[in-house]
Amino acid sequence: MKGLKIFSVSEYVERLNALLYEHDAVVEGEVSEYKVNQQKWIFFKIKDNNAVLECFSTVFRIRVPLEDGMRVRVYGRPGIYARSGKLSMNVEWAEPAGEGALKRAFELLKAELEKEGLFATARKRPMPTLPKTIGVIASRESAAYGDFLKVLQQRFGGLTVYVMHVQVQGAEAVQNIADAFAYFNAHQEELGLDVVALIRGGGSLEDLAAFNSREVAYAVFGSVVPVVVGVGHEQDVSIADFVADLRASTPSNAAELLVPQRTDIVRFVDAMTTTLMHKMDMLHSDARTRIDDAVGALDGVMIEKAHEIDRMQERISLRLNFFHERIIMHQSKIDALVRLMQSFSPKAVLERGYGIIKKGNEVISSIGKLRAGDTVGVELKDGIFDATVI
Repeated sequence: MKGLKIFSVSEYVERLNALLYEHDAVVEGEVSEYKVNQQKWIFFKIKDNNAVLECFSTVFRIRVPLEDGMRVRVYGRPGIYARSGKLSMNVEWAEPAGEGALKRAFELLKAELEKEGLFATARKRPMPTLPKTIGVIASRESAAYGDFLKVLQQRFGGLTVYVMHVQVQGAEAVQNIADAFAYFNAHQEELGLDVVALIRGGGSLEDLAAFNSREVAYAVFGSVVPVVVGVGHEQDVSIADFVADLRASTPSNAAELLVPQRTDIVRFVDAMTTTLMHKMDMLHSDARTRIDDAVGALDGVMIEKAHEIDRMQERISLRLNFFHERIIMHQSKIDALVRLMQSFSPKAVLERGYGIIKKGNEVISSIGKLRAGDTVGVELKDGIFDATVI
C-alpha cells in the first residue's frame, strides 16, 4: 500500500464521478418502482433478467409518460450520490422501446393532453377558404413533401409556400419541429401566413415517435395560425393529429383540404352567380309588389285625407258665415250708438240753431253768472263773435 494516495471519502467519490462522467450511454430495460417526488424529481429503476440500474431525472428532462413494466431506452451518465453512496444513471432523456411500450406511452400521453384540453373541439380553428401563404414543416428530402407540393400546384397554382426543413424522425426531430413552429410564430406578420401544414410520410410507431411527443403537441397547440397535420398513411394516427385544427389522412390529403380545385371554384362562382341573379329577380319582384301595394295604400289615404279636408272646409265656412252675421249685427248696433252719441254732440246742437256762450274759458249755463258790461264770446255753427252784456 506504500505509495498509494490516501483519499477522503468525498474526494474519492468525486474522482469516481469524474471518471464515470465520460461513460455516457443509452441503456434499454424495463421500468420498475417509478415515482415522482414533489412534482419535480423522478426516481425509477430499469432492469433485465440479470441486473438492476438505479435512475434519477427530473420532470423537465423526461417528457414522455413512464410507468412500471414499460420497456424504455434512457440516455445519461452514471454517477455516485455522495450522501448515500449509491450508483445511479442521471437520465437526460428517455423514450419507449418496442411496439408495446410505444403504444402504452401513446395512450398515457393522449389521456394527459386530453385532460389538459389540447384536443377540445371548441378551440379548433377553421381553415381559410383559400389561403394565399402556407407554411410547411417537413423534410425537403421526403416523398411526402414532393407529393404535397405537386397536389397544391395541380389544384391551385400561384400560392406562396414557406418551408421549414426538419428531421421528422430520430433524436433531433422533436426539437426541429418545435423550433420550426416557434420560427413561424415569431415571423407570422412579415410572412403573412394563413395556415401551417405539418407533414411526413408513413412509418412504424417508432418512426412516428416525434409526432407523439409532448413537445410537438404543445408546438401545434401554440401555433398562432391554424394547423393541418398530415402524417403517415390513412390508418396512422398521431398525438399531433388530435391537437391539430384539422387532421388530414396523408400529406397529399392535407394539400387537398387546404386548397380547392380551380375547376371547383369556377363551378362554385357560376352557381353563386346564378343563385345571386335569381335572388335579385325575386327581390326586384317583391320590391315591385311592395311598392304597388304601398302606392295603392297611399292613394286610399290621400282620398280619405281629401274628404277630411272637404269636411273641415265646410265646418270652417259655416263658422265664417256665423261670424259674418254676428259682425253685421254688432256693426248695426255700433252705428246706432254712434248716431246717438253724435246727436248729443255740441256741434249737433249748434247745427240746430243754438249757441254757446263763454266768459273766458268758462261756458255760461246761467244768467246769474253775468254782470252788465261783461264781455262774452258767442259760438254759433259757423263762427264766433264777441258781445257786451247790457
